[in-house]
Amino acid sequence: MDRQKIIDALKKALEDKGKKKFTQSVELAVNFRDIDFNKQENRLNLEVVLPKGKGKEQKVGVFADGQFALEAKKLGVLVIGSDELPKIAADKAKLTSMLSYEFLAQPNLMAVVAKHLGQVLGTKGKLPKPLVGTKIDEAVERAKKVVKIRSKGKYLPVTHCPVGTENMTPEDIADNIEAVLDAVKAKTGEQRIKSIFVKLTMGKSQKIGE
Repeated sequence: MDRQKIIDALKKALEDKGKKKFTQSVELAVNFRDIDFNKQENRLNLEVVLPKGKGKEQKVGVFADGQFALEAKKLGVLVIGSDELPKIAADKAKLTSMLSYEFLAQPNLMAVVAKHLGQVLGTKGKLPKPLVGTKIDEAVERAKKVVKIRSKGKYLPVTHCPVGTENMTPEDIADNIEAVLDAVKAKTGEQRIKSIFVKLTMGKSQKIGE
């Protein structure tokens, strides 16, 4: 994919932003051909670190006790102890408010988190990543920049994901788009990508390459 074509499409999309009362996200849509997403092995379930970040704050929560909790608190993230899980599970409003977070967990708490919150977090793709083989501060910084790329159901040959906001430069958003496309192409092959579009939350879609 020609980088300049990505930047040109982004500039067109950003021209359409107007004045909104909120910061719009820049969204990437990739359409596929000749892929049977009904087959489990073909479905997309990827995580990509956006090199230039999301362009807005990503809240991070850490399920931890003891020393893990103390270290996490120093980073200013939401820290949830194992003794809090039953109460959160019973509080639907609290649990719903947490769905905008990305989660990490102390390894020995993974099963406990799954027991109490797995039914909700799992269906939303929000199950925590175990803190294994990495420092908490590095894991938190990664979580702030990660986007998830999922197939849209069994029969829809398309995927969408945010790649920045309207306040970012086209060049920085292009860096993020290239990272996403590299990951997608590694899974599907470039020849199975039919078309690619970018748009603002409330804007018109702009096809990359036109």
